[in-house]
Amino acid sequence: MIQIDETTFEVDRPVWPDFLNNRPVNSHKGTFGHALLVAGSYGKMGAAVLAAKACLRSGVGLLTVHVPQKGVDIMQTAVPEAMVSIDPNPLRWSHAFHRSELSRYDAIAVGPGLGLESTEALRCLLVEAQGKPLVIDADGLNMLASFSDKEQLLRSLGIGAPVVLTPHAREFERLFGSQQDNEKRIETQRAWSRATSCAIVYKGHRTQITGGKGEMYINTTGNPGMATAGSGDVLTGVILAILAQNKEYQYNAAICASLGVWIHGKSGDLALKNQSQCSLTAGDIVHFLSLSTM
Repeated sequence: MIQIDETTFEVDRPVWPDFLNNRPVNSHKGTFGHALLVAGSYGKMGAAVLAAKACLRSGVGLLTVHVPQKGVDIMQTAVPEAMVSIDPNPLRWSHAFHRSELSRYDAIAVGPGLGLESTEALRCLLVEAQGKPLVIDADGLNMLASFSDKEQLLRSLGIGAPVVLTPHAREFERLFGSQQDNEKRIETQRAWSRATSCAIVYKGHRTQITGGKGEMYINTTGNPGMATAGSGDVLTGVILAILAQNKEYQYNAAICASLGVWIHGKSGDLALKNQSQCSLTAGDIVHFLSLSTM
């Protein structure tokens, strides 16, 4: 990393943990974490599939995906390596997870393709998941934005374990309000990370990640071709896998998020070697994760 000032760093090459490609010879799938991905709804199962594939390609040992009843066949066909937890609702997430259920997982991600009708289930999960590494993305963020006590919820989560929020510009505004300029937005992003101890990933050109001390990491990988449907779902899967493998919390939320963002962007850059920016799809990013993590 290149230090720009006391609290700002440019990520030309991130911290590279041993669990990615320097694995003990006696390791087993449990060594690399069991992740829970809560994603998908009727008509939006593609988001869940992309996030699940990315998570598995990023080294997680075990993955369980919680989907509505009508998403089971899609998930088990598209991602046979993943286990499936089946919601009682045929169309969307409704199940209220409790702490005893969540105890088997090393990290949780919630959001891709959920829709906006699962606010009660989300609130229950955020209360019960305290002490668990967590990624909140997409519709998870959009529902969270409606909670009047979101700062208190995030603070209780961020104090106990690495927690990552991954908003794009519009989601950031829904969560934290409209900002008059980029300087004010950066100030707000740093302030919320300090207040909650959560890493915030502001997605876009040169994605910016802030940590619990207000520090900022500026990513250097990626290209305009990645501005495509499903790209953010892939990023969620990558960060989820890193959090699940980071069992001893040896790396904080911002470092884990910065690593995930760098790998995601590098995969998009590698994909361009054989195609154009306008033809790039989220599935291409997943395909090149195998090279970007080498």
